[in-house]
Amino acid sequence: MFAAILENVRKTCPLIHNITNYVTVNDCANIVLACGASPIMADDKEEVEEITTICSGLNINIGTLNSRTIASMLLAGKKANALNHPVILDPVGAGASRLRTETAYQLLEEVKFAVIRGNISEIKTLASGSGTTKGVDADVADKATEENLDEVVAFAKAFAEKTGAVVAITGAIDIVADKEKAYCIRNGHPMMSSITGTGCQLSAMTAAFVTANPDHPLEAAAAAVCAMGLAGEIAHERLTPLDGNSTYRNYIIDAIYHLSPEQLEKGANYEMR
Repeated sequence: MFAAILENVRKTCPLIHNITNYVTVNDCANIVLACGASPIMADDKEEVEEITTICSGLNINIGTLNSRTIASMLLAGKKANALNHPVILDPVGAGASRLRTETAYQLLEEVKFAVIRGNISEIKTLASGSGTTKGVDADVADKATEENLDEVVAFAKAFAEKTGAVVAITGAIDIVADKEKAYCIRNGHPMMSSITGTGCQLSAMTAAFVTANPDHPLEAAAAAVCAMGLAGEIAHERLTPLDGNSTYRNYIIDAIYHLSPEQLEKGANYEMR
């Protein structure tokens, strides 16, 4: 299934509109290109509806939120909904400030999302107004572990049912769920946390995967999460003692570029719950 999902991305080369944060915008564009899709980065309210119209999917990331782009996100999101284009939300740092939290709530209220992807603290904030977000990182108390995995899966399924979106909670164990079933994914490498923006890149790539596979949003989102984690594993194997996180970032993008459908199918490490 995952092989076919990646093949569809490369066969259709969907054009993805990204309203994302300026810390990682270049990396997000490159990861979209690497997986076989095409990115547009546009966030001015005077053009976002027009840009969304010519694209096939939309990725909204609130990482470097400001009042100018909030209006743009809402305009683009509503236009994408009207066109029946999938929209992905990355609620970076939700819970860390009132502006971020209230903006995330407003987006959830006014825009229908195909996928909501964040760490567990961000998703808990959206789901219940609680959570212990510190900056953009999940607090230790909120991490999914083998011991509490069933509980987190149940939470993800419940939030998916509430929102109608696929919910992707990323961490040491990634959980991608709709209201009925969940993928528990164990791809990745701890060093990925040393790079700014691997989550942002994943959200952009998820938009490409879901757009190219509109009838299978759960499987497409899970395939994207597995692909990113697998790329982290492959990239780490290439590192020499002189390499650091900058080289690692580039190797991850290279790994996505060279990732074959068969390699993804074989290397995806998950279980269903």
